[in-house]
Amino acid sequence: MKRDGRELAEKKLGPQFASLMIDEAPHYANRFFYSLGFLAATSFAMLVVTGVVEVFFGASWWLTKPAGVFFRSLHLWSTQAFVIFILLHLVVVFCTMGYRGPRRITWVFGVFMFFFALIETELGYALRGDFSTQWRALQGADFFNGSGLGWWINPLNELKIFGIHAAIVPLIIILLLSLHYMLVRFLGIATPPVPDAEYQVEKANHTALFLRGGVVLAIIILLAIALPSPYLKPVSIAEVAKSDPNLVAQTLVGEFGRLEQIGKDPDGRGLTTGYSDNIQPYNYDTRLVYVDEPWKQLVAAGQQTDDLAAIEGLSADDQKKLVDGAIDFFGDNKGGVKESDNKLIGVAKRLTAVAASGWYDSALKGMGQPGDSTYQLRFLADLGVLEDKADKLHMLTEQWGMLREEEGGRPGAWWLAPIGLLNKTILASDDNGDRDGAYLLGILVLILAAIPFIPGVNRIPVALRLYTIFQRKRRKG
Repeated sequence: MKRDGRELAEKKLGPQFASLMIDEAPHYANRFFYSLGFLAATSFAMLVVTGVVEVFFGASWWLTKPAGVFFRSLHLWSTQAFVIFILLHLVVVFCTMGYRGPRRITWVFGVFMFFFALIETELGYALRGDFSTQWRALQGADFFNGSGLGWWINPLNELKIFGIHAAIVPLIIILLLSLHYMLVRFLGIATPPVPDAEYQVEKANHTALFLRGGVVLAIIILLAIALPSPYLKPVSIAEVAKSDPNLVAQTLVGEFGRLEQIGKDPDGRGLTTGYSDNIQPYNYDTRLVYVDEPWKQLVAAGQQTDDLAAIEGLSADDQKKLVDGAIDFFGDNKGGVKESDNKLIGVAKRLTAVAASGWYDSALKGMGQPGDSTYQLRFLADLGVLEDKADKLHMLTEQWGMLREEEGGRPGAWWLAPIGLLNKTILASDDNGDRDGAYLLGILVLILAAIPFIPGVNRIPVALRLYTIFQRKRRKG
């Protein structure tokens, strides 16, 4: 192995290290691309600091107060920086075969850190408190249901997601980051992957490293000022009940009838009962949640006579006739259904009226676990209003909506672009797309983590001489 200067010995795993910082390294390690891991850690530190401040002051502060919006924006841009630097760091390590020998485990730690960073970002969207939270929480719930994790992770439960986002996942990332850096500190910066490459050993330039970190923080601050995090007003059932009472009433009838959809394909509107991944958190009785329990509360408060009891005392066939008639009544009423002949119409109208007052939103939230918005958001999804709004804002995955924020041109979760690609291609006609998409992405993460162990694949950087992009010789003179 040719070297221009002192010899850099390949270190073995052991307890030795004099300080937290690497003292000597190959000359190319002082270049910008070898600072990416440090810059990722800097961005993560910014995420922790801004996140702690947001938690301390609460959601109303970060949504409405100027200082809160600023910290929310810092959090947004720190997230962008964190994901970008981890991804670029993985690219550099791959191209330079920095995963050789005992360093393979550092690569595995890095890949899983990237994976948990992506999970953390999506959980963060579920806590933002605007329409993006509503839409992304529903999509996230579909994803976790499809992957089989819906029994444990429900993005529609803000309290649980808050605990996972603010404590569990950050601790996992901190652990992976610490283990990753400890291995780098023990083993040193990887030398070139070919025996005849020339390099010079020199003192690590810590000053340049921290200056680059400072520049990144300054850029994050400037972006937070120039392009603050957007806010889109969330959708409420009360708002829909005021603007389109027939839609709400018809949906309530469908929930009472435990229908899988209202209308016929291809124009049918799917309901929660017909949800294909019928596991937690969607395996509840829609009649009980959306009609029976709210009606009982109205009756108990003396606001309504119990007309519903008479309906539920009828046979299943008679109830189905009432459901079909009420669906028609709140639609185009081609059957000429009269309200006086169908008590279910009166029940749906009464519930819609109280929904317009805002009471129904609160009632649904009160029926679930603390912090759980499952019932409320699933009803909004059954109304179809969330997808309609997401479509207008170009937020659907097939519209590549993850590539940007909902307004103002700010970058969004561009790292979800593979999901949009899958949805437009191999999963386009897959009835179990959520499940299969989750499996495919999981397989891709495992393949990425296994690269150092796959013969042939782990030698691609040498075959294509990719390492020369980042490990050029030092210029003389």
